[in-house]
Amino acid sequence: MAIRIQRREFIATISAAMTCPLAALAQQPAMPVVGWLSSYFPDAFGLQLLSSFRQGMVTADYFEDRNVRIEYCWAEGENDRLPALAADLVRRQVAVIAVGGTPDALAAKALTKTIPIVFTVGGDPVQSGLVASLNRPDSNLTGVSLLNVEVIPKRIELLHEMIPTATKVGLLVNPADRIIAESAEQGAEKAAGALGLRVHIVQASSERDFDAIFVKLRDIGVGGFAIAPNTFFNSRSERIAELSVYHRIPAVYQYRGFASAGGLMSYGSSNLADGFRSAGSYVGRILKGEKASELPVQQITRVELIINLKVAKVFGLTVPPALLARADEVIE
Repeated sequence: MAIRIQRREFIATISAAMTCPLAALAQQPAMPVVGWLSSYFPDAFGLQLLSSFRQGMVTADYFEDRNVRIEYCWAEGENDRLPALAADLVRRQVAVIAVGGTPDALAAKALTKTIPIVFTVGGDPVQSGLVASLNRPDSNLTGVSLLNVEVIPKRIELLHEMIPTATKVGLLVNPADRIIAESAEQGAEKAAGALGLRVHIVQASSERDFDAIFVKLRDIGVGGFAIAPNTFFNSRSERIAELSVYHRIPAVYQYRGFASAGGLMSYGSSNLADGFRSAGSYVGRILKGEKASELPVQQITRVELIINLKVAKVFGLTVPPALLARADEVIE
């Protein structure tokens, strides 16, 4: 007998499965299940981080669909979806939840004190309230912390060194990532005050906001702007770099990918992929029986300065020799 499936129902079913295919969980052979909760998009950038995470699990002898399953929940830049996605994972009682940012981690933490949570964040997890201590988290959370929010003041200093005639600079934050945004604002304002600069805060939480914030930065007359760490900005770094050049407002962000995509400078933790790889390794160790509370938060403290000399020329900027000498890489 032929079975007919209504086209609309079929599309809805497939769409739901791509976003968070938890319904299939009960039908699978018994094996540990890891919940992947991410505010990233399942695009090339997000999938690259996922690949690094999987590589980390392999170092602990866990291979997807062989001896572990991963259930994927992508919030696609909409942080207000995170609590519901996290609730689904908790309801399914996955073995571990892996999260890719501070809002993701806070959403999961609010819903469970028993399921281990492994995070990869760009700020201080103690200050964010994720763990009590880096050395002994003493909770169901642990993970990896990258040095990025802490170097916001340095990004302001780099802008000043690159564009010494500027009296005003901007700082782009995502208001949906409140804790990171507030910390970044405080750091930027302190650094700017010491340099005699004024900081103007602009906000974006979706791609629709980009055109407006660049118009605002242009109207204010900033000499350049820094970008606060955020998973949404990470996944849209190429677009931000493109708009920076189009509107002729130089910018500095945290990862090399921003500079290589056409941004003026990047300064921050050297490799986000390394953080996800380490997180994957931690998930594997927890699956083998170790406790999250006894695994210290790993800190990736190496930072790199990348300067795109080609973009500097587009802006008509002459990079100071002392700044070039300090660069870990110069893109020409």
